[in-house]
Amino acid sequence: MERSKMLCAVYLGPGRMELEEREIPEPKDDELLVRVKSCAVCGTDVRIYTYGQKNVIPPQIIGHEIAGVIEKVGRNLKNDYKGGERITVVTCVSCGKCRFCEKGWYNLCDTPRYIGYYYPGGYAEYMIVPEEAIKGGNIIVVEEEKLSFPEISMIEPLSCCINGQEYLNISAGESVVIFGSGPIGCMHSELAAAAGAGKIIMVDISQKRLNLAKKQNIRITDFIDSSLEDPVKKILELTSGQGADVVIVACSSKEAQEQALQIVSKRGRVSFFAGLSKDDPYIKLDSNIIHYKEVAVYGAFASYKKQYEKALELISLGKVDAKKFITHEFRLNDILSAFEVTKSGEGLKSVIVF
Repeated sequence: MERSKMLCAVYLGPGRMELEEREIPEPKDDELLVRVKSCAVCGTDVRIYTYGQKNVIPPQIIGHEIAGVIEKVGRNLKNDYKGGERITVVTCVSCGKCRFCEKGWYNLCDTPRYIGYYYPGGYAEYMIVPEEAIKGGNIIVVEEEKLSFPEISMIEPLSCCINGQEYLNISAGESVVIFGSGPIGCMHSELAAAAGAGKIIMVDISQKRLNLAKKQNIRITDFIDSSLEDPVKKILELTSGQGADVVIVACSSKEAQEQALQIVSKRGRVSFFAGLSKDDPYIKLDSNIIHYKEVAVYGAFASYKKQYEKALELISLGKVDAKKFITHEFRLNDILSAFEVTKSGEGLKSVIVF
């Protein structure tokens, strides 16, 4: 007998999430029904649950690092998709019409809507991919059969790191410093290594997090515990006083952003990959460093389809080992434990598996 009910985790407001049994939705003519097989936990999900977020109106099913199988195909999509295809879904559903979309910068769309924010996301056994996402090309079919669904869930966060590094153009032999040894920092280090970086230095205030990166065999040449030693002094020592060619701040730290400018080399590139609290976003910025050393400072936000496809390619070819980032798996009824592991830093990526 065909199932009619599904289990989902519903965000009801800050600090409130409940498991609910709902009717499995029926796709309209231009929609797909996806059976979710895994959905990884993003730090943003934890922040939404803890504090709320203005573009997530409860009750809502969040979760956007999705891997699944097409269960039903809307009548108008029969020639484009078929049941059983393994897929992931690009999070940002862009308008396709604004000047940023016209340039191909879909992540910077003026009127974006997001899977797992505006549209119901992946913390449910089934989800609808809406017509707007289908028309925007947000479905990526994963033909590489050897990849597990949790590995496919790593495509989204890796694509965000790819977006950040496209500005940086890391080349063979360059030195790279990464502030933050969480899953994003670790992904940045793997991408830097794949690009041929010669020295990769990771900085964190937590020895526990640094040890976890070591345990997962993340490709780092030097680890600095900034709670025990001055990272600026140490990095200058490790780079013979020249500073790092590339610095990536993958943690929400004002101090790390300021230190990044102190240790970047002449003609170096800095990425403020992680944002700061909207209540206190200002740092002390010595603009003379940027001026006299000809330093470039970039931001990075989300990603778009081309970068998802690049992430899938790197994982499929084994240039980035997605399994390194997955430290915990949970069932949906234990989702708050997955959030707690993510928040505490006990692991890298926690994945909800179905």
